[in-house]
Amino acid sequence: MATNSQEASTVLDGPVTGSVDLKREGNDADKSLSVAEVTYEPGRTAVRIMHIPDEEHARPDGESGASDDEWEAESLYEDALNGAENGDHLNEPLDACTFEEAITYRNRLREVGEDQFVIETIEAETITAKKLCTAFNIRPPAFLEGQPDEAYYPLLGLGITRELQKRHKLKEWNTIDDAVNLLKRSKNIIVLTGAGISTSLGIPDFRSKNTGLYSQLAHLGLSDPQEVFDISIFREDPTIFYSVAKDILPTTNRYSPTHAFIRLLQEKEKLLTNYTQNIDNLEGYAGILPEKLIQCHGSFATATCLECKFKVKGEEIYKDLKAGKVALCARCIRRLQPNRPVGMKRKRSGNGKSHSKSRRKEDYEDSSDEDDFDIAAAGVMKPDITFFGEGLPAGFHNRLVEHDQDVVDLVIVIGTSLKVAPVSEVVGFLPAHVPQIFISRDPCLHVDFDIEILGDCDVVVAELCKRVGWELSHEMIPSEQEVDVQRHEGLESRWYFKVKAIKVA
Repeated sequence: MATNSQEASTVLDGPVTGSVDLKREGNDADKSLSVAEVTYEPGRTAVRIMHIPDEEHARPDGESGASDDEWEAESLYEDALNGAENGDHLNEPLDACTFEEAITYRNRLREVGEDQFVIETIEAETITAKKLCTAFNIRPPAFLEGQPDEAYYPLLGLGITRELQKRHKLKEWNTIDDAVNLLKRSKNIIVLTGAGISTSLGIPDFRSKNTGLYSQLAHLGLSDPQEVFDISIFREDPTIFYSVAKDILPTTNRYSPTHAFIRLLQEKEKLLTNYTQNIDNLEGYAGILPEKLIQCHGSFATATCLECKFKVKGEEIYKDLKAGKVALCARCIRRLQPNRPVGMKRKRSGNGKSHSKSRRKEDYEDSSDEDDFDIAAAGVMKPDITFFGEGLPAGFHNRLVEHDQDVVDLVIVIGTSLKVAPVSEVVGFLPAHVPQIFISRDPCLHVDFDIEILGDCDVVVAELCKRVGWELSHEMIPSEQEVDVQRHEGLESRWYFKVKAIKVA
C-alpha cells in the first residue's frame, strides 16, 4: 500500500498513476498477465486493463503485442471514484462503510495524515482496503471482484489523495441562519448553476435516474450517452445529435424562481458572476446582464458552420432542429449552386445508412429527402453549445482567473452535481476561505460545502429570500407556501427543505 499511495500523493499537478497485477488469464496460466493501470487527473480517472504476453508469446518484432484493440479502457469517474451519485451505494448489499463511518475515517485522515492513517487502518488490519474505498465514495469496480485486497490499493491511494487535496469545510458556517447572514453581508457572490434550476419548467436535466436526458437515450445504442455531445462524433455523424436535439431545445421564454433569485441578487448589486452550465439561454430571458453572465457550455442562441464558420442566430436552424434534420449552411449552399451539375442527386451509401465510426449498435439513415440536390460539401450547422472535446469560451477562464477569484466573498452552487470538468473544478479553485453554499435535490458527495440545503431549488431560494427579508416575486411561488426545514441527523450543516402540505378548508 505504501508504494502506491505515496506515489499518488506526491503528484499534485499532473496525472497520478498506480498499477497492480490482477490475474493470469487463459487456459494456460502462463499465457498472459492482466495488469490494471489506474490513472487520476483532475476531472478524469480511468482504468486500463492490458494483457501482456510472456516472453514466450511475444511478437517476433519484439513489441509487446498489445495493440490499441487489446486495451480495454473503462472510465471510473462515475462508477468508482464518485460512487453512486446520491450515496445509495452505502445502502446496497455490499460490505461498505456507513455514512457516519465514512465521515469518521475522512476526519481521521485529515487529523493524522496519510502515513499514520494507513498504519491505523490497512496495516493494523482493522478494515480492508476494499471497504475503506467506500469511505472515500469509491465504488469497488466489478472487474476487481475476487482479487486480493492489495488489488484495491491503487484506487484507495487515489481516494486518499483526492480527499487530502479537497477544500476543507469552514467550521463557522453551518446553519440556515448562517446562510441568511451570508446573503445579507456578501457583496460579490458567484452563483454556479446547472440543469436543476430549469427542471421546474419541464426542461429535463442530464443525469437524474429515469428522468434525465441521458437515461432516455438507450435507443441510440451508444456505449456512453454523453457521446451525443462528443465533437468528434458530431463531425463524423451529426444525425446522432440532431435526432435528440428537439428534446433539449429551449421551447419557452419563461424562467424559474431560481432564475429570478439570481436576477434579484443582481438588482441588489450582490451578483458578481453567474456561471451557468445550462444551454437553454433562460438567464437572458430572466434579465441577467451579459456582463454578469458566463455561459460555460454555450447556448442555442447562435449556430456556426463547421466549414466556413458562418454564424447565424439560433432561431434560423430551429426548424431543422425540431424536425431532427441536419441543418446545412445556407452560405455554403449559395456558393455551391453555380457549380452544381444539373440533376445531380444527394447520394446515399449503398445500404442507405451512415458509415460513421461512432460506437453505436446501429447507424442511422440520412434524414434528407431523396429529391435533395447533392450539397455534400456544404458545412453542417452546429449550435454554439460546448461539446465534449471543445474548449470552454475564453471568457470563462479570463473572468474566473483574472478577476473573480480576487473579489468573490460567497459562492452559491445551485442545481448541479458538479460532474463535468472544468466547471466542476471551480469550487476547488476559488480561495478556500470564501464560504460556499450548495443547493440541490441531492447531495454532492465529492465536495465539502460549508452549508448544504437539499430540496427543490425554487423552494429553497424562495424560503431563503423570505428569511432574509427580500421579496422574490414569481408566478410559480404560491403566496401561502410554507416550508418545513429539517437538519440531517449527525450532520450540523446539511438541511432539508420541503413544502408543507396546504390544508384545504
